[in-house]
Amino acid sequence: MLAQQDIDQILTAQPPLVICLMGPTASGKTDLAVQISQCLPCEIISVDSALIYRDMNIGTAKPEPAVLIDAPHKLIDFLDPAASYSASQFRADALVEINAAINNGKVPLLVGGTMMYFKALLYGLADMPQADAQVRAEIEAEAAAKGWDAMHQQLAAIDPKAAQRLKPSDRQRLQRALEVYRISGKTMTELHEQQSRENKASNSQLAKDCKFSPLLLAISPQNRAVLHQRIEQRFDQMIDAGFVAEVQALFQRGDLNQAMPSVRAVGYRQMWDYLQGKLSLDEARERGVIATRQLAKRQLTWLRGWPEVIHLSTNDTNQKVISPDEVADKSLLAAALHYIESPA
Repeated sequence: MLAQQDIDQILTAQPPLVICLMGPTASGKTDLAVQISQCLPCEIISVDSALIYRDMNIGTAKPEPAVLIDAPHKLIDFLDPAASYSASQFRADALVEINAAINNGKVPLLVGGTMMYFKALLYGLADMPQADAQVRAEIEAEAAAKGWDAMHQQLAAIDPKAAQRLKPSDRQRLQRALEVYRISGKTMTELHEQQSRENKASNSQLAKDCKFSPLLLAISPQNRAVLHQRIEQRFDQMIDAGFVAEVQALFQRGDLNQAMPSVRAVGYRQMWDYLQGKLSLDEARERGVIATRQLAKRQLTWLRGWPEVIHLSTNDTNQKVISPDEVADKSLLAAALHYIESPA
Protein backbone atom coordinates (compact mmCIF):
# COMPACT_ATOMS: atom_id res chain seq x y z
CA MET A 1 0.00 0.00 0.00
CA LEU A 2 1.07 3.56 -0.53
CA ALA A 3 2.44 5.61 2.31
CA GLN A 4 0.17 8.45 3.34
CA GLN A 5 2.84 11.00 2.42
CA ASP A 6 2.87 9.63 -1.15
CA ILE A 7 -0.90 9.89 -1.39
CA ASP A 8 -0.81 13.42 -0.01
CA GLN A 9 1.80 14.38 -2.60
CA ILE A 10 -0.39 13.15 -5.42
CA LEU A 11 -3.57 14.72 -4.08
CA THR A 12 -1.96 18.11 -3.52
CA ALA A 13 -0.10 18.25 -6.86
CA GLN A 14 -0.60 21.50 -8.75
CA PRO A 15 -2.00 21.46 -11.29
CA PRO A 16 -4.00 18.41 -10.19
CA LEU A 17 -2.94 15.04 -11.59
CA VAL A 18 -5.30 13.17 -13.92
CA ILE A 19 -4.31 9.65 -14.94
CA CYS A 20 -5.35 8.56 -18.42
CA LEU A 21 -5.06 4.80 -18.88
CA MET A 22 -5.39 3.75 -22.50
CA GLY A 23 -4.84 0.64 -24.56
CA PRO A 24 -6.38 -1.65 -27.16
CA THR A 25 -9.40 -3.76 -26.42
CA ALA A 26 -8.72 -6.84 -24.26
CA SER A 27 -5.44 -5.43 -22.96
CA GLY A 28 -6.55 -5.48 -19.31
CA LYS A 29 -7.30 -1.79 -18.75
CA THR A 30 -10.22 -2.33 -16.41
CA ASP A 31 -8.33 -4.79 -14.21
CA LEU A 32 -5.42 -2.39 -13.94
CA ALA A 33 -7.69 0.57 -13.18
CA VAL A 34 -9.28 -1.39 -10.33
CA GLN A 35 -5.81 -2.31 -9.10
CA ILE A 36 -4.72 1.33 -9.10
CA SER A 37 -7.88 2.37 -7.26
CA GLN A 38 -7.01 -0.07 -4.48
CA CYS A 39 -3.81 1.81 -3.65
CA LEU A 40 -4.82 5.37 -4.47
CA PRO A 41 -8.06 7.29 -3.85
CA CYS A 42 -9.32 7.48 -7.41
CA GLU A 43 -12.54 8.25 -9.22
CA ILE A 44 -12.69 5.95 -12.26
CA ILE A 45 -14.17 7.63 -15.32
CA SER A 46 -14.88 5.47 -18.35
CA VAL A 47 -13.70 6.60 -21.78
CA ASP A 48 -15.59 4.11 -23.91
CA SER A 49 -18.20 4.79 -26.58
CA ALA A 50 -19.97 1.46 -26.02
CA LEU A 51 -20.02 1.24 -22.22
CA ILE A 52 -22.28 4.29 -22.14
CA TYR A 53 -25.28 2.18 -23.23
CA ARG A 54 -27.71 0.41 -20.92
CA ASP A 55 -28.60 -3.23 -21.62
CA MET A 56 -25.32 -3.72 -23.50
CA ASN A 57 -23.25 -5.48 -20.87
CA ILE A 58 -21.78 -8.70 -22.18
CA GLY A 59 -20.68 -7.56 -25.63
CA THR A 60 -19.08 -4.38 -24.28
CA ALA A 61 -17.18 -6.25 -21.54
CA LYS A 62 -18.82 -3.95 -19.01
CA PRO A 63 -17.37 -4.48 -15.51
CA GLU A 64 -19.33 -6.94 -13.41
CA PRO A 65 -21.70 -5.51 -10.76
CA ALA A 66 -19.44 -6.80 -7.97
CA VAL A 67 -16.51 -4.92 -9.49
CA LEU A 68 -18.54 -1.74 -9.80
CA ILE A 69 -19.48 -1.92 -6.12
CA ASP A 70 -15.81 -1.90 -5.13
CA ALA A 71 -14.66 0.39 -7.93
CA PRO A 72 -17.54 2.51 -9.26
CA HIS A 73 -17.17 3.83 -12.82
CA LYS A 74 -18.56 7.13 -14.03
CA LEU A 75 -19.98 7.55 -17.55
CA ILE A 76 -21.13 3.99 -18.05
CA ASP A 77 -24.60 2.51 -18.35
CA PHE A 78 -26.47 5.82 -18.57
CA LEU A 79 -27.78 6.04 -22.14
CA ASP A 80 -30.49 4.13 -23.98
CA PRO A 81 -29.17 2.30 -27.07
CA ALA A 82 -31.55 4.30 -29.29
CA ALA A 83 -29.83 7.54 -28.31
CA SER A 84 -26.76 9.06 -29.93
CA TYR A 85 -23.77 10.50 -28.09
CA SER A 86 -21.01 12.64 -29.53
CA ALA A 87 -17.40 13.29 -28.64
CA SER A 88 -18.37 16.82 -27.65
CA GLN A 89 -21.00 15.48 -25.25
CA PHE A 90 -18.46 13.12 -23.77
CA ARG A 91 -16.00 15.98 -23.33
CA ALA A 92 -18.51 18.09 -21.44
CA ASP A 93 -19.56 15.18 -19.21
CA ALA A 94 -15.98 14.09 -18.55
CA LEU A 95 -14.88 17.59 -17.50
CA VAL A 96 -17.75 17.70 -15.02
CA GLU A 97 -16.70 14.33 -13.54
CA ILE A 98 -13.01 15.27 -13.47
CA ASN A 99 -13.65 18.52 -11.63
CA ALA A 100 -16.01 16.80 -9.20
CA ALA A 101 -13.40 14.15 -8.41
CA ILE A 102 -10.71 16.76 -7.81
CA ASN A 103 -13.04 18.79 -5.59
CA ASN A 104 -13.78 15.60 -3.62
CA GLY A 105 -10.10 15.02 -2.97
CA LYS A 106 -9.69 12.17 -5.45
CA VAL A 107 -7.47 11.51 -8.45
CA PRO A 108 -9.46 11.21 -11.68
CA LEU A 109 -8.53 7.94 -13.39
CA LEU A 110 -9.78 7.90 -16.96
CA VAL A 111 -9.74 4.44 -18.48
CA GLY A 112 -10.82 3.22 -21.89
CA GLY A 113 -10.02 2.62 -25.52
CA THR A 114 -12.01 5.29 -27.37
CA MET A 115 -9.04 7.35 -28.46
CA MET A 116 -11.16 10.01 -30.12
CA TYR A 117 -12.76 10.72 -26.75
CA PHE A 118 -9.34 11.12 -25.10
CA LYS A 119 -8.19 13.47 -27.86
CA ALA A 120 -11.38 15.49 -27.70
CA LEU A 121 -11.12 15.83 -23.94
CA LEU A 122 -7.51 16.91 -23.81
CA TYR A 123 -7.09 19.02 -26.92
CA GLY A 124 -10.59 20.15 -27.74
CA LEU A 125 -12.66 19.68 -30.86
CA ALA A 126 -12.89 21.40 -34.18
CA ASP A 127 -15.30 24.30 -34.01
CA MET A 128 -18.31 22.65 -35.61
CA PRO A 129 -21.54 24.55 -36.25
CA GLN A 130 -24.45 23.83 -33.97
CA ALA A 131 -27.17 21.52 -35.24
CA ASP A 132 -29.85 23.26 -37.28
CA ALA A 133 -33.28 21.64 -37.10
CA GLN A 134 -34.44 23.13 -40.40
CA VAL A 135 -31.36 22.04 -42.35
CA ARG A 136 -31.57 18.59 -40.79
CA ALA A 137 -35.22 18.28 -41.76
CA GLU A 138 -34.37 19.28 -45.33
CA ILE A 139 -31.70 16.58 -45.51
CA GLU A 140 -34.08 13.96 -44.12
CA ALA A 141 -36.76 14.92 -46.64
CA GLU A 142 -34.26 14.77 -49.48
CA ALA A 143 -33.05 11.37 -48.30
CA ALA A 144 -36.62 10.09 -48.11
CA ALA A 145 -37.14 11.13 -51.72
CA LYS A 146 -33.79 10.11 -53.22
CA GLY A 147 -32.43 7.49 -50.83
CA TRP A 148 -29.34 7.50 -48.64
CA ASP A 149 -27.16 6.14 -51.44
CA ALA A 150 -27.81 9.38 -53.32
CA MET A 151 -27.00 11.42 -50.22
CA HIS A 152 -23.76 9.50 -49.86
CA GLN A 153 -22.87 10.34 -53.47
CA GLN A 154 -23.64 13.96 -52.69
CA LEU A 155 -21.19 13.87 -49.78
CA ALA A 156 -18.56 12.17 -51.96
CA ALA A 157 -18.72 15.12 -54.34
CA ILE A 158 -17.99 17.68 -51.63
CA ASP A 159 -15.98 15.71 -49.05
CA PRO A 160 -14.42 12.54 -50.56
CA LYS A 161 -12.46 11.71 -47.40
CA ALA A 162 -15.56 11.73 -45.21
CA ALA A 163 -17.50 9.74 -47.79
CA GLN A 164 -14.76 7.12 -47.82
CA ARG A 165 -15.06 6.72 -44.04
CA LEU A 166 -18.84 6.57 -44.01
CA LYS A 167 -21.27 4.13 -45.55
CA PRO A 168 -24.75 5.02 -46.82
CA SER A 169 -26.09 3.08 -43.85
CA ASP A 170 -24.31 5.46 -41.42
CA ARG A 171 -27.26 7.79 -41.65
CA GLN A 172 -26.67 9.90 -38.56
CA ARG A 173 -23.04 10.64 -39.43
CA LEU A 174 -23.83 11.13 -43.09
CA GLN A 175 -26.59 13.55 -42.20
CA ARG A 176 -24.30 15.46 -39.84
CA ALA A 177 -21.54 15.74 -42.46
CA LEU A 178 -23.99 17.20 -44.98
CA GLU A 179 -25.49 19.47 -42.35
CA VAL A 180 -22.10 20.89 -41.39
CA TYR A 181 -21.31 21.71 -45.00
CA ARG A 182 -24.67 23.30 -45.71
CA ILE A 183 -24.47 25.47 -42.61
CA SER A 184 -20.81 26.52 -42.72
CA GLY A 185 -19.72 26.07 -46.31
CA LYS A 186 -16.81 23.96 -45.03
CA THR A 187 -16.56 20.19 -44.92
CA MET A 188 -16.01 18.24 -41.74
CA THR A 189 -12.66 17.12 -43.15
CA GLU A 190 -11.58 20.74 -43.62
CA LEU A 191 -12.62 21.63 -40.07
CA HIS A 192 -10.86 18.60 -38.55
CA GLU A 193 -7.68 19.29 -40.53
CA GLN A 194 -7.73 22.89 -39.36
CA GLN A 195 -7.99 21.70 -35.76
CA SER A 196 -5.13 19.27 -36.34
CA ARG A 197 -2.90 22.04 -37.70
CA GLU A 198 -3.69 24.22 -34.69
CA ASN A 199 -2.79 21.37 -32.33
CA LYS A 200 0.54 20.81 -34.06
CA ALA A 201 1.30 24.51 -34.02
CA SER A 202 0.71 24.60 -30.29
CA ASN A 203 2.70 21.40 -29.66
CA SER A 204 -0.48 19.59 -28.62
CA GLN A 205 -1.20 22.05 -25.85
CA LEU A 206 -4.05 21.14 -23.59
CA ALA A 207 -7.35 22.86 -24.19
CA LYS A 208 -7.70 25.97 -22.06
CA ASP A 209 -10.45 24.48 -19.91
CA CYS A 210 -8.29 21.49 -18.92
CA LYS A 211 -7.03 22.77 -15.59
CA PHE A 212 -5.07 19.65 -14.75
CA SER A 213 -1.90 17.74 -15.58
CA PRO A 214 -2.65 14.54 -17.53
CA LEU A 215 -0.45 11.48 -17.14
CA LEU A 216 -0.97 9.53 -20.37
CA LEU A 217 -0.34 5.80 -20.01
CA ALA A 218 -0.88 2.97 -22.47
CA ILE A 219 -0.72 -0.77 -21.88
CA SER A 220 -0.58 -3.58 -24.39
CA PRO A 221 0.95 -7.06 -24.60
CA GLN A 222 4.41 -7.03 -26.14
CA ASN A 223 3.40 -9.88 -28.43
CA ARG A 224 0.60 -8.95 -30.85
CA ALA A 225 -0.33 -12.62 -31.19
CA VAL A 226 -1.11 -12.69 -27.48
CA LEU A 227 -3.55 -9.80 -27.89
CA HIS A 228 -5.24 -11.59 -30.80
CA GLN A 229 -5.55 -14.71 -28.68
CA ARG A 230 -7.10 -12.75 -25.81
CA ILE A 231 -9.59 -11.15 -28.20
CA GLU A 232 -10.69 -14.52 -29.53
CA GLN A 233 -10.95 -16.04 -26.06
CA ARG A 234 -12.95 -13.12 -24.75
CA PHE A 235 -15.36 -13.22 -27.69
CA ASP A 236 -16.01 -16.91 -27.05
CA GLN A 237 -16.49 -16.20 -23.36
CA MET A 238 -19.05 -13.52 -24.24
CA ILE A 239 -20.99 -15.97 -26.37
CA ASP A 240 -20.92 -18.52 -23.56
CA ALA A 241 -22.14 -15.82 -21.16
CA GLY A 242 -25.25 -15.09 -23.24
CA PHE A 243 -24.15 -12.47 -25.77
CA VAL A 244 -26.55 -13.76 -28.44
CA ALA A 245 -29.51 -13.44 -26.07
CA GLU A 246 -28.40 -9.91 -25.13
CA VAL A 247 -28.36 -8.81 -28.77
CA GLN A 248 -31.66 -10.62 -29.41
CA ALA A 249 -33.32 -8.57 -26.68
CA LEU A 250 -32.14 -5.40 -28.41
CA PHE A 251 -33.19 -6.77 -31.80
CA GLN A 252 -36.70 -7.50 -30.56
CA ARG A 253 -37.26 -3.97 -29.28
CA GLY A 254 -38.13 -2.86 -32.80
CA ASP A 255 -36.78 0.68 -32.46
CA LEU A 256 -33.12 -0.09 -33.14
CA ASN A 257 -31.34 -0.58 -36.45
CA GLN A 258 -27.84 -0.99 -37.82
CA ALA A 259 -27.54 2.69 -38.65
CA MET A 260 -27.39 3.50 -34.93
CA PRO A 261 -24.02 3.80 -33.15
CA SER A 262 -25.02 1.29 -30.48
CA VAL A 263 -25.80 -1.46 -32.98
CA ARG A 264 -22.70 -0.62 -35.03
CA ALA A 265 -20.52 -1.44 -32.02
CA VAL A 266 -18.03 -4.21 -32.68
CA GLY A 267 -19.60 -7.60 -32.07
CA TYR A 268 -23.14 -6.26 -31.97
CA ARG A 269 -23.39 -5.58 -35.69
CA GLN A 270 -22.14 -9.09 -36.49
CA MET A 271 -24.66 -10.68 -34.12
CA TRP A 272 -27.35 -8.45 -35.61
CA ASP A 273 -26.55 -9.92 -39.03
CA TYR A 274 -26.88 -13.39 -37.51
CA LEU A 275 -30.30 -12.58 -36.08
CA GLN A 276 -31.38 -11.23 -39.47
CA GLY A 277 -30.37 -14.53 -41.07
CA LYS A 278 -27.51 -13.00 -43.05
CA LEU A 279 -24.83 -15.01 -41.24
CA SER A 280 -24.57 -18.29 -39.39
CA LEU A 281 -23.54 -18.07 -35.75
CA ASP A 282 -20.08 -19.37 -36.62
CA GLU A 283 -19.73 -16.73 -39.34
CA ALA A 284 -20.90 -13.99 -36.98
CA ARG A 285 -18.44 -15.17 -34.36
CA GLU A 286 -15.57 -15.21 -36.88
CA ARG A 287 -16.41 -11.77 -38.25
CA GLY A 288 -16.81 -10.41 -34.74
CA VAL A 289 -13.34 -11.62 -33.79
CA ILE A 290 -11.85 -10.13 -36.97
CA ALA A 291 -13.62 -6.81 -36.41
CA THR A 292 -12.36 -6.68 -32.82
CA ARG A 293 -8.80 -7.33 -33.97
CA GLN A 294 -9.16 -4.53 -36.52
CA LEU A 295 -10.39 -2.23 -33.76
CA ALA A 296 -7.36 -3.10 -31.65
CA LYS A 297 -5.09 -2.33 -34.60
CA ARG A 298 -6.67 1.10 -35.02
CA GLN A 299 -6.31 1.80 -31.31
CA LEU A 300 -2.63 0.88 -31.39
CA THR A 301 -2.11 3.12 -34.43
CA TRP A 302 -3.60 6.04 -32.49
CA LEU A 303 -1.31 5.35 -29.54
CA ARG A 304 1.85 5.00 -31.62
CA GLY A 305 1.22 8.41 -33.14
CA TRP A 306 0.79 10.11 -29.75
CA PRO A 307 4.23 11.22 -28.53
CA GLU A 308 3.07 12.25 -25.06
CA VAL A 309 1.94 8.72 -24.18
CA ILE A 310 4.10 6.61 -21.85
CA HIS A 311 3.97 3.02 -23.07
CA LEU A 312 3.95 0.46 -20.29
CA SER A 313 4.72 -3.02 -21.49
CA THR A 314 2.80 -6.02 -20.23
CA ASN A 315 3.90 -9.61 -20.31
CA ASP A 316 1.96 -12.55 -21.65
CA THR A 317 0.22 -13.51 -18.40
CA ASN A 318 -1.68 -10.26 -17.85
CA GLN A 319 0.74 -9.00 -15.21
CA LYS A 320 1.76 -5.40 -15.59
CA VAL A 321 5.48 -4.83 -15.86
CA ILE A 322 7.26 -1.54 -15.36
CA SER A 323 10.78 -0.53 -14.48
CA PRO A 324 11.16 2.65 -12.38
CA ASP A 325 13.82 3.79 -14.85
CA GLU A 326 11.29 3.77 -17.69
CA VAL A 327 8.90 6.33 -16.27
CA ALA A 328 8.67 10.06 -16.38
CA ASP A 329 7.92 12.10 -13.26
CA LYS A 330 9.02 9.18 -11.06
CA SER A 331 7.97 10.72 -7.76
CA LEU A 332 4.32 10.82 -8.86
CA LEU A 333 4.15 7.85 -11.17
CA ALA A 334 5.91 5.42 -8.88
CA ALA A 335 3.48 6.37 -6.12
CA ALA A 336 0.40 6.43 -8.33
CA LEU A 337 0.76 3.04 -9.95
CA HIS A 338 0.80 -0.41 -8.44
CA TYR A 339 2.86 -2.56 -10.75
CA ILE A 340 4.87 -5.74 -10.58
CA GLU A 341 8.39 -4.45 -11.17
CA SER A 342 10.12 -7.55 -12.50
CA PRO A 343 9.49 -8.95 -15.98
CA ALA A 344 8.04 -12.41 -16.30
